[in-house]
Amino acid sequence: MELSMVPLAKIVFNIFIIASVLITAYTCNFYYLAYLSRRRKDRPATVQDAGEPSITIQLPIYNEKYVARRLVDAVCALDYPRSKMRIMVLDDSDDDTVGIMRDVVSHYNKKGFEIEHIRRGTRAGYKAGALKHAMKSTDTELVAIFDADFMPPEWFLRRAIPHFAKPDIGLVQCKWGHANENYSAITRAQALSLDFHFLIEQKAKSNSKLFMNFNGTAGIWRRECIEDSGGWHTATLVEDLDLSYRAQMKNWRCVFLPHIVVDAELPMQMNAAKRQQYRWAKGSIQCAVKLWWQPRPRYRRSCS
Repeated sequence: MELSMVPLAKIVFNIFIIASVLITAYTCNFYYLAYLSRRRKDRPATVQDAGEPSITIQLPIYNEKYVARRLVDAVCALDYPRSKMRIMVLDDSDDDTVGIMRDVVSHYNKKGFEIEHIRRGTRAGYKAGALKHAMKSTDTELVAIFDADFMPPEWFLRRAIPHFAKPDIGLVQCKWGHANENYSAITRAQALSLDFHFLIEQKAKSNSKLFMNFNGTAGIWRRECIEDSGGWHTATLVEDLDLSYRAQMKNWRCVFLPHIVVDAELPMQMNAAKRQQYRWAKGSIQCAVKLWWQPRPRYRRSCS
């Protein structure tokens, strides 16, 4: 009995040591990012007027009948010339959302908006597949993306687009707000975690040479950057992380804008929050395996 307990004790001890090392490494990394996020004050990214470039706003949705109309209403209320703005509702739904979106798109078409209800007839590739399909007919200079539970303020484009004045900027990512933060302990915990992510991790990476990621929504891409980086891939669960890393491996710059906040609804059920965290964790591992051996070019993109 005593001999059989010796190997078990060693295993438990080794697990304890490994866990301690991982926790220590994570803690050191957090404090390093906190230092980078506070090391220098935010500098305005605008060095000249970016004008009013054409932009496509892509809205990937799937069975979002309760919030899809609110999203389209918010996007159509954006303060930007209609002649320069195109809206694409990428609807892969198979419930009442389809009829709702058909009516909403028809309503705004009659008001003079260039808005399309795109049904590709398949869910292949899920969100990444929908975005990839939409890029085949996207010819504007910029591409904005919003998930169904986001509510962009009317001034969003006016404040975010000027940050593309420099030609090496491929992406601007804005901070997520939390419309239902005080709903429950679950939403408050998620809000705290996301605030740490944006105000520590994203801010630190944006201020340094570390790779920052696109968060899948509430951001704007330069179309040239998407195409130069290989477009949307469907090989991982985190197409946003995948594309943003490939863009930075091509020496495009990604910028986080903490002062531009886009409100969204947090998952209110524990199972929904767990599924979201699982998808992010699994997708990050898939992305690391996919991109690990890809070489990074040595040239620097011109900022002139």
